[in-house]
Amino acid sequence: MDIVTATQGFSAMGSEPRMEVLQTLVKAGEDGLLVGEIQQRTGIPASTLAHHLRFLASAGLVSAEKQGRTITNRANFDHLQRLAAFILEECCADMGRPE
Repeated sequence: MDIVTATQGFSAMGSEPRMEVLQTLVKAGEDGLLVGEIQQRTGIPASTLAHHLRFLASAGLVSAEKQGRTITNRANFDHLQRLAAFILEECCADMGRPE
């Protein structure tokens, strides 16, 4: 993962409501949730929620799958794992180095 992609992902998580939406979808697992279910669990108004979902989707953190008239939203676990790996990639690399 390059730094631009990582920055976009972390930036998308940079507000409390978006983080709450993302955590709600992570808790739901691979089954995902309908918009109404996310709204019910978070209390975020529908119009605002749609904005946050679009923002998260544009950063690759969330996907939306349309099935007939319903749209199921899911956390993109592969992308989230790559973000975690990116931030931890250099963990402790400087330990034991003389200053």
